[in-house]
Amino acid sequence: MKHRHKISRRSFLGQASCAAIGSTTFLSTALNLGMINTAAARPHIIGANSNYKALVCILLAGGCDTFNVLVPTETSEYNDYAATRTSLALSNDPNTGELLDLNYNNNGRTFAVHGGMSRVRDLFNNGDLSFIANVGTLIEPIADRNEFTSGLKQIPLGLYSHNDQIMQWQTSVPQDRTAFGVGGRIADILNDMNAIPQISMNISLDGKNRFQAGQNTLEYAIEDDTNASNIGIEGLPGWYSNSGFLNQTRDQTIDSMMEDVYSNIFHQTYSTLTRQSKASIEVFSTALSQGTPLSTVFSDTRLSRDLRMMANVINIHQQLGANRQIFFTTFGGWDHHNNVIGSQAVMLPVLSDALGEFNDALAEMGLQDQVTTFTISDFARTLTSNGNGSDHAYGANQMIMGGAVQGGNVFGDYPALYLDNNPLNLSNRGRILPTTAVDEFYAELALWFGVSPNDLNYILPNLCNFYSPGCPSIPPANYAPIGMFDPM
Repeated sequence: MKHRHKISRRSFLGQASCAAIGSTTFLSTALNLGMINTAAARPHIIGANSNYKALVCILLAGGCDTFNVLVPTETSEYNDYAATRTSLALSNDPNTGELLDLNYNNNGRTFAVHGGMSRVRDLFNNGDLSFIANVGTLIEPIADRNEFTSGLKQIPLGLYSHNDQIMQWQTSVPQDRTAFGVGGRIADILNDMNAIPQISMNISLDGKNRFQAGQNTLEYAIEDDTNASNIGIEGLPGWYSNSGFLNQTRDQTIDSMMEDVYSNIFHQTYSTLTRQSKASIEVFSTALSQGTPLSTVFSDTRLSRDLRMMANVINIHQQLGANRQIFFTTFGGWDHHNNVIGSQAVMLPVLSDALGEFNDALAEMGLQDQVTTFTISDFARTLTSNGNGSDHAYGANQMIMGGAVQGGNVFGDYPALYLDNNPLNLSNRGRILPTTAVDEFYAELALWFGVSPNDLNYILPNLCNFYSPGCPSIPPANYAPIGMFDPM
């Protein structure tokens, strides 16, 4: 489903001038520059009813083996897990410390987290964090393996491919490789809620990314604050050195008969972004210098430093005139075809501690209820071992943290992990078909963030295939709201 947007006079003239030689290609690049078309945003009133809210997206790049993050412990379900995972299974013997039980029992279903995730265990048990089970990229509902293989259902492009799946988790448009990001489209809709236009709603600790790219929204990249003499603002992020975004744009134009036109747009956009970035540096520097330092101690890891910088920016949101902010960072290295057990024993504590520290900082600021943090990843891994690791799969388990979250829950439908006659198992390697769509996950985040139900179809073009308050038709009976947030 494509959303139709209002077109500015400038965009119209630009399209008309090259219509005779193929305006579609021209328009595609112009939109990727984010400077010609603008989303048709609804007006929002800034005032007392406009509470501050922030979304924090942590991309676990590489495809995290999340069936060793959240493990079933009910006897029959654990036995299936252990039999399928063999050498990859974590022991449920409490003396080993390989699993930490969660304070959760839903009709006899019980779970534990990886033994290195004590902070996540505590966050869950204290009602500050929940899991979303078996969530993945879908274009439309697919009930089971038979529907998946029937050829009658749309399947995401490049399934099991890092490039495609990492992109689709960021865009939630699995049938298209050129879509804007979910965070970018949210910012397109809500951009007028912030008072200082020099500061983007979208702030990245990982340079240019697809999640935060919108039609009229560009993320603003900052660095962590390791170097106290350099506040950490990266005025011209990643792509300033002719890499990343600019390099991608150049490549798109290299063989085009419209290269002169592209070049003009390219240079104008570059010049505008340079001026905007310089103005942003001044605003950021002033605000950070006036902020009250936080006392929360963060670990000396890349992820903890990134979250510390996010906390510092959240702490000065009033000075930045921000009622809404969307943050993004990447914690990579999860492509564990080898040594999955050893690698996760090192990496999962880093993730767990960083989340705990960030939650402590939000509590210090009194902003736990106003910030929601969540993880995404390319895909899960195969349930079976390849000898020493696991390979690319599909549905995965993700985390969501925040004071507004219905904490201490496992949302969605955690799948059975046996292989034979499992209707969700797509191969003899244990690739599990998702039972919750990324669209459903993002829809509740967007609604909590302040997006109107009427605008959800712009944010998530496939959402009406599943469920949406703004959909004109009745959704499939087996899809309903996840219920991740406390009633507002």
